[in-house]
Amino acid sequence: MRPRTRVRAGAPAVLIAFLGVLVLAPACARKTAPPLPAELAKASRVDINGWINVHLEGTPREIGFQHGWLLAPEIDDLLRALAHFLEGSTKRDWAFFRAAAERLFWPKLDPEYREEIEGIAAGLRARRPDSVRDRIDITALNGWIELAWYYVPYLDAQARPGAGDNKAPGYCSAFIATGSWTEGGGIVMGHNNWVDYVIGARWNVVADIVPAAGQRILMDCLPGAIHSGDDFVVNGAGLVYTETTMGTFRGFREAGTPEFQRARKAAQYAASIDDFVRIMTADNNGAYANDWLVGDTKTGEIAKYELGLLNQRLWRTRDGCFVGSNFPGDEKVIAEETTFDPSDQGQSVLVRKARWEQLMAEYKGYIEVEDAKLFEADHLDLASGRTGFNSNVLCGHVDEDPKGAPELGWAPFAPAGSVQGKVTSTALAKEMKIWARMGHPCGRDFSAAGFLAAHPEYAWQEPYLKDLKASPWTLFQAGK
Repeated sequence: MRPRTRVRAGAPAVLIAFLGVLVLAPACARKTAPPLPAELAKASRVDINGWINVHLEGTPREIGFQHGWLLAPEIDDLLRALAHFLEGSTKRDWAFFRAAAERLFWPKLDPEYREEIEGIAAGLRARRPDSVRDRIDITALNGWIELAWYYVPYLDAQARPGAGDNKAPGYCSAFIATGSWTEGGGIVMGHNNWVDYVIGARWNVVADIVPAAGQRILMDCLPGAIHSGDDFVVNGAGLVYTETTMGTFRGFREAGTPEFQRARKAAQYAASIDDFVRIMTADNNGAYANDWLVGDTKTGEIAKYELGLLNQRLWRTRDGCFVGSNFPGDEKVIAEETTFDPSDQGQSVLVRKARWEQLMAEYKGYIEVEDAKLFEADHLDLASGRTGFNSNVLCGHVDEDPKGAPELGWAPFAPAGSVQGKVTSTALAKEMKIWARMGHPCGRDFSAAGFLAAHPEYAWQEPYLKDLKASPWTLFQAGK
């Protein structure tokens, strides 16, 4: 029997179909305008409902150049915002992050990803000749989470032995279900991205990438990123994946390969769950330690892969569901690699876990795409039994929470929470489609000016803190 509480989301839909070439110059441009770079022949950009939808195609260098050119203003803006935010948050300037990226990450990158990153920097400079950004800026942009929330605490613990109470970020709420749990028996996957709003308001790219080698990729990402970052991916082999971070994780291996390359490589080259696990595990550096939710739409099998630095665990099924809300699940991971306290049932990660489990049980047998949209917008706080706008709900609003999310490092009223949502299914993934909503999935807007007036303690973010407006759910499809 279908749950009586079921309500249909009625947001308008927009289907994006790529036309092959984006005319970047206005129709009234002078005939003497210089021709567009040849690398852009197969590229396109469409701005819709708060998203920037780009199509990138070709060799690694061509894909990178297209990316840098089409998103030049946004990449430049993000780099400035990141430098300001990270210095305020970690007390390290951008020169520190550049140096760390050049030493730790650049030497470990495969040639094709070096070429793509160099292409992004070249495209950015070609579009904005006054730019001095280079490949190391783009590398640091791609690895900012790894450096800020894993490498910096690792250095701090070395400088102050015993000070390893690292609170890795608790980004995102997500689920994946299959078999008798879903309406048609196929896979349904949903994810909303939690992050500081100064970054999240800029996390608004949907990229359709056709590389010369490997699988086609449809994913959301930051401007300048070669990987999704919050990790919502559909590829041409029918693989879908997402993740939520393990909050309170501590660990970093300087000699390892950066997570951002491994995640991009999995998107491009994995055709099965086993492929995904192999690629993500190889030369793991421990940074951005996640619980990965993976589905193979060819078989209907789903998996949860908890990837620690010292310990890993894989759960898989063709009839069940997995949820994520920043809690580690394996006892060895918890004991040896986190400061997680499973007995503290009032913490956000466990309150949200309980709500996910409640929703999965209530909707078992009927879970489908429209339900996933509702789940991501959910505001029931099981700690209080009431609807709330705080860090205990699936659609997080830390900026309205007087306790913040201390187990995840967010102070009271920190301007952070869910910044966008995505959903896909077996039927959608077979056509390389995803639904996405920019802004809080619940539709609630964030006003930077209003927030700063009420919370002057965050005035240091004012130069780059932007409004976060909720746009309609939008259907994106890889180019036809």
